[in-house]
Amino acid sequence: MGRYSRLGNNLYTGQRSIDFVGRKWLWYAVSALIVGIAVAGLLVKGLNYGIEFTGGTQVRVSLENSQVTQKNADDLREAVAAAGVEGATNPSVTTSGDSAILVQVEELGAAEAATVSEVIMTTLAVTPDQLSQDKIGASWGDQVRNRAILGLVVFVVLVLLLIWAYFRQWKMSLAAMVALAHDVVITVGVYALSGFEVTPATVTGVLTILGFSLYDTVVVFDKVRENTKNLRQSRRSYAQAANLALNQTLVRSINTSLVALIPVGAILYVGAVQLGASSLKDLALALFVGMAAGTYSSVFIATPLLVHMKANESEIVLAERRAKARARRAADKYAAVPSFTEDMPILDEDGDDVPAADFADDDVEGPVAPTRPSSPEALGRGRVAPTQARPVGESPAAGRPQPSRQPRSKRNKK
Repeated sequence: MGRYSRLGNNLYTGQRSIDFVGRKWLWYAVSALIVGIAVAGLLVKGLNYGIEFTGGTQVRVSLENSQVTQKNADDLREAVAAAGVEGATNPSVTTSGDSAILVQVEELGAAEAATVSEVIMTTLAVTPDQLSQDKIGASWGDQVRNRAILGLVVFVVLVLLLIWAYFRQWKMSLAAMVALAHDVVITVGVYALSGFEVTPATVTGVLTILGFSLYDTVVVFDKVRENTKNLRQSRRSYAQAANLALNQTLVRSINTSLVALIPVGAILYVGAVQLGASSLKDLALALFVGMAAGTYSSVFIATPLLVHMKANESEIVLAERRAKARARRAADKYAAVPSFTEDMPILDEDGDDVPAADFADDDVEGPVAPTRPSSPEALGRGRVAPTQARPVGESPAAGRPQPSRQPRSKRNKK
């Protein structure tokens, strides 16, 4: 068995444990710092909305199949950006199938549009008949934004109801929503800091990470529910049982995230480095950041926050007291031996009260005084029976009158 497999087995069985819940304030501080940076980037730099949201000018260049290449698209992007036309300093140039190249810039006047068209014809050696220019309004982008917000609201409401119906705990729903908001804010903040354009592909990526983040959180919560189903029998506090659930699902969460992040990272590299301006990089960046943040929040935010919110519940408080008492007894078994009194309560080996009915005799009417069960440590004390020399057989004297010893004053008297 490899070292990684042994580590996963030890984490699952509890032989090794990482204290996620006990260090919740550290994770809160780290998350607050990351979210603060994301919000600052969003407020200071803002989002770079694409032409679909702001409106602009799109030029379609019809070409032969052999000319529709990424090299021509990159050359055209550099030429348009270097033309010095205001509104075309950061053009979006992509291939459209195998028959055209699309050039998207901000809304231009007639003179600026003519300059851009001249640069395109010079760079690709095409005629004016091969160019077609369209105006893109911002109304379609407004519709996409409104639909995205509506979809997000519907998603959040359905998730709240689903988690509450499945776990029967509204605090789990609230913790999952806080983790989800954490992931969305970080993703949007990274988008603002990176300067990537917000396109319809970005909206698709953000909506996708909501489901991925929630899936990981639900898996962890399901293990938490399993471990905390019967705290009295588990002999753990709620925090200890929840922390065990995190350790048991940690390897699975890491493996799932790596399997998802590696191909998304490859798509991000190809879209941002190899292809330049492409909708692939917009989608991949949202997916990559959202998946990484979702894995982090499900382990470091959602479960510690759930334990934090449930800390004042009466059942959780009693389980915590029992766990602390067991820890003290385990440290020194003879440090807290009480003196005997007639009204001393009967306790089991865990320190819990034992009802008197458990020691009552069913054949005797009325209550019977409970008797304290003998502990294994008390066996063998006091008088010790001699070792048996041979098996004890049936006595031949059975059935005959047995002699009895009389007092000296009555001996030899009739």
